[in-house]
Amino acid sequence: MKRIVFVTPADAELGFGLTGVSHLVARAEDAESTIRSVISEPDTGLVIIDEQLIKGINERVLKEIEKSWNGILVVLPSPERPEMEIEDYAVRLIRRAIGYHVRLTL
Repeated sequence: MKRIVFVTPADAELGFGLTGVSHLVARAEDAESTIRSVISEPDTGLVIIDEQLIKGINERVLKEIEKSWNGILVVLPSPERPEMEIEDYAVRLIRRAIGYHVRLTL
């Protein structure tokens, strides 16, 4: 069975530590190398990374990682976002999934 790994900032370490799941702490400037390291392990099937960590990673690099790896990379939305940013996050997810920018009116 493939392993699920969470990658979050240090402030979430205690919460994930209580759950017993595989968890790595990273800083935003180390996020790309941490992701690459985790996906290079053959038993990793799902990487869930905190949204705060991917802000410094170019979207093109994220797409390259997703295409070159057989596992799944998921971005965990940050719980402390203003409502406007929540909509922006949904638009980014849709754009990544279908490859087009979509304008949502709610």
